[in-house]
Amino acid sequence: MNRITECLIVAASWFCGIVLAGSIFCILGYLFFKGAAAVSLSLIFGKTNPIDAILLRKQVFNGIFPAIAGTFSLVVLSVALAVPAGLASGIYLAEYASDRIKKILSLFFDILAGIPSIVIGLFGFSLAVFLHKNYSDRIYPCLLISGISLAFLVLPYIIRTTQVALESLPKETRLTALALGATKLQNIFYVLIPQSLSGIVSGVILAVGRCAEDTAVIMLTGVVASAGIPKSLFSHYEALPFYIFYISSQYADTQELLNGYGASIILLFLCAFLFLIAFAIQKRLCYQMLYRA
Repeated sequence: MNRITECLIVAASWFCGIVLAGSIFCILGYLFFKGAAAVSLSLIFGKTNPIDAILLRKQVFNGIFPAIAGTFSLVVLSVALAVPAGLASGIYLAEYASDRIKKILSLFFDILAGIPSIVIGLFGFSLAVFLHKNYSDRIYPCLLISGISLAFLVLPYIIRTTQVALESLPKETRLTALALGATKLQNIFYVLIPQSLSGIVSGVILAVGRCAEDTAVIMLTGVVASAGIPKSLFSHYEALPFYIFYISSQYADTQELLNGYGASIILLFLCAFLFLIAFAIQKRLCYQMLYRA
């Protein structure tokens, strides 16, 4: 009986894995089938010379280069705001917090993780209105407000992955440096964090993906259909998720819809590029922290 149960569980696991992999391949295959033909320099740069656009000599019209630049800026800003706070919170929960404090903070972080993105967007919009009324009439929904809002959205992922990565290290690894006379802080920075970087980076990758694809937050906090390259943190900006949303809901002909598919492919490649950067930083940090002289 136990042998039959084990075989059924293994078969069910294989079936679920095949269905999951098949679903991913079907989605990606359909996306590339529909949008591969639309991916071109004209989709990205319009009628502007690519060199002039990249060097910011000329503004791009009828192209998604400003949306690519806006998405990249938004993701980098959001992750840069969320990672320090997320790492610090995860380290505190894993290494310093008492059981009672850990339960209370874990509850708050779980609630934060369950808040719908549209509510986070409303928070960002309310923050912009508050700052506009009380501090400066030049503050409106902008790139900075969107970055802060998305940082709150992805903060629980970074906190949880950091906490779990540190707590899952074996006891021998956690105690070796302490036994040799290292302080707790030295043990965290020179032993525990380098050994758990792969888990921490997985949280950063989740944050990058969430920041790059979320539309509800940025719709309320500063994204517009046409703004050009963002000139500062307080300017409006374009973003690929919003471009895909409005072009697919308000397209005038088939070519515009195909452009939406093409923009989706470019968004996937942009996320892959950011993931590669995260992995490269992880490898570099591991080398610097574990193998430096």
